[in-house]
Parts: sequence; C-alpha cells; structure tokens
Amino acid sequence: MLTAKENRAVSVAALARESYRDIALYSAPRGPFSVDLSDNTNLWGAPPAALRALAAVTQEDVTRYPVAYEPALATALADYVGVSADMIACGCGSDDVLDSAIRAFAEPGAVLCLPDPSFSMIRVFARANGLSPVSIPLTRSFDVDIDAMLETGARITYVCSPNNPTGGAVPRRLVERIVESARGLVIIDQAYLEFGGDNYVDLASSGRPVLVTRTMSKAFGLAGLRVGYGVGSPELIGEVLKARGPYKVSALAERAAIAALESDRGWVVNHVNEAIGNRSRFRAELAKRAMTSLESSANFVLVPVADCAAVSRRLERAGIRVRALPGLAGIGDAIRIAIGPWEMMQHCLDALGAT
Repeated sequence: MLTAKENRAVSVAALARESYRDIALYSAPRGPFSVDLSDNTNLWGAPPAALRALAAVTQEDVTRYPVAYEPALATALADYVGVSADMIACGCGSDDVLDSAIRAFAEPGAVLCLPDPSFSMIRVFARANGLSPVSIPLTRSFDVDIDAMLETGARITYVCSPNNPTGGAVPRRLVERIVESARGLVIIDQAYLEFGGDNYVDLASSGRPVLVTRTMSKAFGLAGLRVGYGVGSPELIGEVLKARGPYKVSALAERAAIAALESDRGWVVNHVNEAIGNRSRFRAELAKRAMTSLESSANFVLVPVADCAAVSRRLERAGIRVRALPGLAGIGDAIRIAIGPWEMMQHCLDALGAT
C-alpha cells in the first residue's frame, strides 16, 4: 500500500487503467462550413412539434430532476415500435444504451466481436468496460462473416444494420443465423433503420438474448437532445436499465421526443423519403463522375477514394465538410457523405467535380 507521500508522487498516467490508457478522445471537429455533411443527422431540421415543446419549457423542467427511467417516453416509443413499454430502455443517445448493455452482460475479460469496419465507438465501449474487442473483416461483398464471428465464442456479438460507415443492410438470413447460434447477447444496432433494411425488432421479441438499439438522432432530427433506446425482452431491459442508472434523459429531451413521436411522424416519414430519393440521385450523379459509392440503406453514402485527407481538404476549401475515413478494412481510404436537401448535395457534387 502506498504511503500518502508516495501516492502524491504517482502520475495520473500511472494511475489510469492500463486496458485503455491509449484510447483517444472521440474527435468530431466542427467549423464554419456552409454545408456540413459529416455527421449523418437530419439536414432538414427538427420536427416542428419538438421545437414547440422546447419553447414551452417551464422552470420546473430545468430545476427539478427528470423522471428516473422515462416511462412516458418508453410508452411513446413502444407505440412507435410496436412492442410493450416494458421492452424499451431509453438512454442518452443509443450510445448510452449500448454502453450499458455491454456492462450489464459481460464481465471484464470477456470477448465482444464486431464486424470491421463498423461503428467505431463499440471498440471503445468494450475496452472501457474491460472487454476484449475482436474485429472480424467484412466479406468481399461487404456482408458480415458469420462463421468467423461465431468462432470467437463471444459473450457479446455486435451487428450494425444498416452498417456505419458502409451503409449496407445485413441480410435477414445472416442476422437470424447469428441470433440462433451466438453464445451470448446479440446487439443489433439499427440507428439508421428508418432509411432502409429489415426491421429486427421481431428478433428482440423472440425470447432470445437480443437487444435492438435505435436512435432519435437521425430520422427524427434530435441529435442535439441525445435520445436513444433499446428494444428487448422485459428481463433483458431490466438488466440494461440497472447498468444505465437513473436520470439519463433530460426532461427537455423527453418532452421534445414525445411531442415528435405523437405529432410529427408524418413529418419524419416525408423527410426520410426525400433522403432516400436524394441518396439514389446522388449515387447516380457520382457514377456519372466515375466515382464509385457503396450500396447504402442509410442516410449517407461511402465513397472510396485514393486519398481521403486530400479530398476532404479540397471539399473544405469549398465550404463542405464530409467524414474522412482512412484505411478502412477491405476498402482503403473513403469519404462518408450524409444525404440532405438536394441543394446541399448539388453543392457537394460541384465541389467533387473540381477535385
């Protein structure tokens, strides 16, 4: 045991947990760009009902703690998804639900397997909770490699559909095989579900250890309020909520989210449909410029390029920000471009034509 004098001499670096001392802070720089296509949010804005709800905030909404586990929001989400409210766990973004599920269902040292490339924060959540992340490269057709993932014997198996950053939807037959054969918890991340791909909520209702995570940051345009949720059996959801803890969704975020769910689903559907149409049109225009993009079921497209940093810098000089992704497994350098109103996409196309 260290004496008080010895303890004062110990550096912070020496005290930090060895398992993730080298983890870097997540970086998503923002700047004065006229067109920001970097973060896959709703570029049409927020649902009007949500904005009205925020304008009606009271002093008590600010000065008092919110409800510990958001039963009203869970009920509204359950109606939207088509399950019972006890099958919903809300969180501060779907990240919060993912992190809580990992903590709830795996002891330190356990294996979490995930496709590569996929959502970058999963490896961070795994390591922060003491797990060993094992990345399995996608196949040449950009599908998950089922056999390789199952061979890991992972305590937690993570699949993202539509996948970030590729945009591809995982075929149902592959997801069903994972659910049938995995040894532990299966997490199916469906943050972009509204834009395409199969809905796997039915698998979360099957009685198997399956958690489907979704968000209101993308189609619903509430990224700044951080509202996400998970769908699973009541028993599974109870464990996630214990690991999550109380008061994770602010009263303001809950009020706005409920308003959007109750009054503006039509607004969301209209803008999702516009995004889907613009996605197809944008990919066709890229092809005319001899630029290949991966098939996407999300509200973004991934475009392989020779040097993503150079392309990103050139676009920034034109006032456009995209996400540069260097050295993706099986792909190489690429840029990820969010889909928004067509004038934004045309501005991006004009700048790409000049690169």
